[in-house]
Amino acid sequence: MNNHPDHIVKSYDGELERLRGEILRMGGLAVEQLQQGIRALQTADSALAERVIAEDELMDALELEVSSDVIRLLALRQPMATDLRVVLSSLKIAADIERVGDYAANIAKRSLALADAKPRGPIQGLAEMVEYAVDMMREVLDAYARRDAQAAMRVRESDLDLDKRYNSLFRELITYMMEDPRNISTCAHYLFIAKNIERIGDHATNIAESIWFQVEGRLPSEERPKADNTNIPTG
Repeated sequence: MNNHPDHIVKSYDGELERLRGEILRMGGLAVEQLQQGIRALQTADSALAERVIAEDELMDALELEVSSDVIRLLALRQPMATDLRVVLSSLKIAADIERVGDYAANIAKRSLALADAKPRGPIQGLAEMVEYAVDMMREVLDAYARRDAQAAMRVRESDLDLDKRYNSLFRELITYMMEDPRNISTCAHYLFIAKNIERIGDHATNIAESIWFQVEGRLPSEERPKADNTNIPTG
């Protein structure tokens, strides 16, 4: 067995990169699920919705893979300082990404109940929220890949705008419900979807804070910006 120090260092670096790659693969899948979930809602495509729901099992498997690699790294490599922060925070980042996948699956599930629903107008607002949330996820994953703490903090700040979009859509949906009681059931589904998307922004913000912790060795000192003034469960 080759125990040369250079070999050991390269092997260790390779394991850290493998962990990083698994996180990025999870993130890519979450973004794809989000895009397909809202597309299923827009087009009433039940087959696409079922595929998004089924992909949640793959997301769970990827999170388990991350957890296994973290345990192995802690047991065999005993990382210190920055490496230890990277390894430990990978568990939290993976959990946040898995929750994003859950919310995408929830959107797909509700799209099955909304295939023939009226009104359809609010779906455009939901699609715009998803587009913004997808941009947040892409940007925070890019910050993770580049170990860019400042870019991560910009994602954290952008969550405020997603909250504002959510509040605006919330008011629109309440108006639909007040104007015609027949809209209540459909708009209740839309409200749950909107809240799911708003929560995706929170998880992107969590990831941003984990990146900051990895790089800086501390959590952000500034209070997290927040503008959601509703109290709707995530469904």
